[in-house]
Amino acid sequence: MLIRIVEVLFPLFFITALGFLVGRRMKPDLAQANKLNMDVFVPALVFAALANKAFEVAAFLPLIVASTFMVVGAGLAGWGLARATGMQARTLVPPMMFNNCGNLGLPLAVLAFGELALAPMVVMFMVSNLIHFSFGAWLLDHRVRFHMLWRVPSVMATLLGLSVSLTQFEVWPPLLTAIRMLGEISIPLMLFGLGVRLADARISAVGVGVFGALARPLVGLALSWIVLQFIDLPAREQALVLVFGALPPAVLNFMFAERYGQEPDKVASMVLIGNLAAVAFLPLALALVLD
Repeated sequence: MLIRIVEVLFPLFFITALGFLVGRRMKPDLAQANKLNMDVFVPALVFAALANKAFEVAAFLPLIVASTFMVVGAGLAGWGLARATGMQARTLVPPMMFNNCGNLGLPLAVLAFGELALAPMVVMFMVSNLIHFSFGAWLLDHRVRFHMLWRVPSVMATLLGLSVSLTQFEVWPPLLTAIRMLGEISIPLMLFGLGVRLADARISAVGVGVFGALARPLVGLALSWIVLQFIDLPAREQALVLVFGALPPAVLNFMFAERYGQEPDKVASMVLIGNLAAVAFLPLALALVLD
């Protein structure tokens, strides 16, 4: 079991650590690469997964409900913890709600459970992404307009992919292959970019960082246990729900906090320490789900 867990997690942590070392030594400017990833490669990955003939939206409705419950439930837990500790809710709630299901979740799903796990994890990523770019952005700035959400490339790819799936429209196979190849660029680039981003982050509020880093996966695992008691899911999706719950705060939380001036130093600490703590929490989650 231990060897299996190491084999699953080693590629993730190796590429992330390499990005961290390169970030420390060479300080590359990945701003354009990250923008390309978010605007081109990740949308391609999402579209290819959703437009696949084997993907049926109706089959994933229970997983969509489960994912929504976990994201919303984590937000409510974050709000309660913020009230109890005196922290600003707008600082703690987003890192609690939105985990690293893109940078870590997608590659982890494939490495641990095979290519067939990509579609359900994309569904979970889709749910988190839609809520993050709508409610998450509105939480930090009430001037955000929901009707502009469709302009976000990954959201647009989600809508197009779902349309293809629902209408059973057949995308020309060579075109779908090209889109899938573009999507395959996103996963290693996300991991490498995560490492570079973490190299730039600074731990300026250790106590807050540790608190958020521990609260995110502990609350997530508790919510995943509750979900599995009430929602009947296939075995693979049950495993993915547990892994989803154990994921650390998303790097995107820091980018949003920086953009909207919502205590970015504290959010950066939660993201950095949380992703370091994933070394402990992800093996725990895998130990619970791997045979």
